[in-house]
Amino acid sequence: MGDITTYWQQFFKDSKEGQDWWRKKQKLCEKRKAQIVKIKGKGHVFSKQSYDTTRSTGYAVHLVYLMKQGDFFYTEEQVVPYQLVKQSDREIRHQSIEKPPAENGSNQLPVLKQGNLKDNNREIEYNRLEAVKYAERWWNSYNPEYRRFEDDCTNYISQCLRAGGGPMWGEPVRERGWWYGKDSWSFSWSVAHSFRWYLSGSERGIRGIEMETPEELNPGDVICYDFEGDGTWNHTTIVVAKDADNMPLVNAHTDNSRNRYWSYEDSAAWTPEIEYKFFRIEIS
Repeated sequence: MGDITTYWQQFFKDSKEGQDWWRKKQKLCEKRKAQIVKIKGKGHVFSKQSYDTTRSTGYAVHLVYLMKQGDFFYTEEQVVPYQLVKQSDREIRHQSIEKPPAENGSNQLPVLKQGNLKDNNREIEYNRLEAVKYAERWWNSYNPEYRRFEDDCTNYISQCLRAGGGPMWGEPVRERGWWYGKDSWSFSWSVAHSFRWYLSGSERGIRGIEMETPEELNPGDVICYDFEGDGTWNHTTIVVAKDADNMPLVNAHTDNSRNRYWSYEDSAAWTPEIEYKFFRIEIS
């Protein structure tokens, strides 16, 4: 654990990537009139590989920020994976990576408890509290009743909406509806781009009512992101709380984050061309 802490501190002190990350984080705090009161980091090694004199270590750091915004305090969390490569004890590469590899067997589809996943025909209302409770329970882990995807952000959000009572429909046609089954699922369940367009056009089950501003969203609502502004939607988050200015704080997978400020301006994926869609979630 001490070695991981040393790796992480070295990364942010010496690398351009680490310095850029800290600059973005500080800039976003200044914009929000917020400050980071304290940062804690703990981590674990998830892979070690050696070949001749070259050693590669993959490790993930769980960052916890105590945030202060006026008189409002809250905790933000993020888990970020890194890779350190050394040759004859000389560092040749040290960088953040998109995601750690899936843990043993976690990309294999488990046997599902179908009774927990199927809908009956009764009228259902969206339970925001249950959606947020699920988002909090699984923000940094993976429900074994569902498959874990390499890009897991939309799969995680779909699970949250399902926990809030979102009715599935369209099985077995993958291009239709929003559903998850034993050995298949709709594109809208797991693909950020498909999910964004499903919310806009849905007239059955869960649907998204487009809001003009993030302030109009409530816990349980959804934000979609097109980081490059090129028409391809890359990411999805769920609102779990509001800050002192009534702005959304969101949870997400890939990278796993909790109570993150909605705009993602501190993310390496953010560009000035970014586009957002703000969806009020309803069930019809």
